[in-house]
Amino acid sequence: MSSARPRTRRSAPAGRRARLALTGPAALLAAALTACSGGDSGSAEVGGDGKAPDTSITVNLRGKAAAPGEPVKVTLAHGKLKAVSVKPGEGGGPLAGKISADGRTWTSDRVAAPGTAYTVEATDADGGSDRAAFATAEAGKVNKLSLAPGKNTTVGIAQPLSVVFDHPVKNKAAVEKALKVSTSNGTEGSWGWLQDYSGKDRVDWRPEEYWKPGTKVTLDARLNGVDTGADGGWFVRDYATTFTIGAAQVVKVDLDGHRLSLHRDGKQVMDLPMSAGTPGGEKASWRGTAVLMSKEGTINMRSETVGLGDAYDKMVDYSMRLTWSGMYAHAAPWNAGFFGRANRSSGCLGMSDGDAAALYGQVRAGDPFEMTGAEAKGTVAEGNGYGAWNISWTDWQAKSALK
Repeated sequence: MSSARPRTRRSAPAGRRARLALTGPAALLAAALTACSGGDSGSAEVGGDGKAPDTSITVNLRGKAAAPGEPVKVTLAHGKLKAVSVKPGEGGGPLAGKISADGRTWTSDRVAAPGTAYTVEATDADGGSDRAAFATAEAGKVNKLSLAPGKNTTVGIAQPLSVVFDHPVKNKAAVEKALKVSTSNGTEGSWGWLQDYSGKDRVDWRPEEYWKPGTKVTLDARLNGVDTGADGGWFVRDYATTFTIGAAQVVKVDLDGHRLSLHRDGKQVMDLPMSAGTPGGEKASWRGTAVLMSKEGTINMRSETVGLGDAYDKMVDYSMRLTWSGMYAHAAPWNAGFFGRANRSSGCLGMSDGDAAALYGQVRAGDPFEMTGAEAKGTVAEGNGYGAWNISWTDWQAKSALK
């Protein structure tokens, strides 16, 4: 009978000797698992030299301030791994990972997040097991984001997925890889990086054409542990949102004809006279496709907030925001003499109280406003609200960091 050091944690299968040690970078505890044989040979399984097989394991992260942003890698000196578990110490599920074809190495699919304690548990093919722990360094700076549209909302067919970051994103490819979009009907699309009207980094996801009504869209932003680069900091959590596409509605705006019409499922259901922005200067309206960002009801509009001096300061009803720069569709009874005849507003699409109320009651955030005509000051920019539809599909795809 061969002898071995005693161990209280676990014993190996009868007739076999095995030892699993988690050592090195993860400060894993050594362990010996032995058992007596019923035979007279007294030989061990490997080589007959009386020595247990070398099943020591090394982990690439160690101590209490390991560098975050790297996958966790467990390597076995000899033999084969059976299972590895790497769990964060404060909630959250274990890191998924894969064992290599030769059984020697396990690597996590995701990286270790900053400021997180992890417990490693490993089992080899001979039944040996042990445990270790390490912690990653805290993030010196944390990046956060805001998502649109809101969770569990129903939006129009032109609504993009839009992500605005608190701090600059230099590692755009790494961030984009972590943003997983899935749809209920296999709709394909592309991320495009741009600068938000606020000056912040932003990335939007849109299909080639408008969404199909009824599509369910999910974003799984697996960002915990992603480094956004210099001046940006780390993400220390994941994000998610889900939304549904509503009816196929398009608002068509004829700037030169001074009319606005609502189309649903390809049929016109509303045709309204209106007055758009005064042509020839900064008070002109934008052309191109804008997306209804929000229905804001009655709000105070002041000209100084959009660079037009003290031209107006009014409480405005049925306000529907189209751009960050201040273009709305809304009630404008003070301009009634120009509805259907001339463009004389300060850039917005003005209607009667009744017509504005009717339109307000029918449209939803995400509906496109397709504005055509010569009496405009230019095309809605991609970051001024949701202007991505004014860019060709090829050019939009080129804005992805992974293309």
